[in-house]
Amino acid sequence: MIVFGLTGGIASGKSTVSKHIRELWIPVIDADQLAREVVKKDTEGYEAVVAAFGKGILGPDGEIDRKALGAIVFSDAEAREKLNGMLHSRIGARSMELIARLQAQRHKLACYDAALLVEGGLTEFFRPLVVVAATPTTQVDRIMKRDGLTRDEALARVNAQLPLAEKIAMADYVIENDGTLEELITRTDGVLDAIRSLASLH
Repeated sequence: MIVFGLTGGIASGKSTVSKHIRELWIPVIDADQLAREVVKKDTEGYEAVVAAFGKGILGPDGEIDRKALGAIVFSDAEAREKLNGMLHSRIGARSMELIARLQAQRHKLACYDAALLVEGGLTEFFRPLVVVAATPTTQVDRIMKRDGLTRDEALARVNAQLPLAEKIAMADYVIENDGTLEELITRTDGVLDAIRSLASLH
């Protein structure tokens, strides 16, 4: 089974591409979804994160408030590193379980969707690697519109991530997304056709 990687920068369009892949009945393992699962209330991950960042990150329901936690880690590289260290091994273990299940079901192709795939050193595990890219200007404009942030706040979020150019350097396929949704879907379909050809050779 080929498990190809899908990544990108904030507001680059990765989620839209991931949704389209799902609509084509290709299984998607979503690392962001797993990141939520491994810190749900009453899990080891939850206890570790609350111990590290304090009860101020909890919402009224006692679950971790991702916005409150995000406000801390987006402005503090050390805090971000600490959080990622807590999450990566737990997400990795859960991902391996899901991949094993898909293999048992005899899937030929699956997608591993992760914003921090390159940063986590997972590039070689998920080849080919697909990077969804947009210019920093496009990213900032989309974040401002989507999240109601100021330009400086949006820029801080872009700058908190590994530069997209570094992800592109690791990619097997790059899907440029500075245009329309139709253009994005057409480019995505072209890349998927190429990956399907590889899967049929296995």
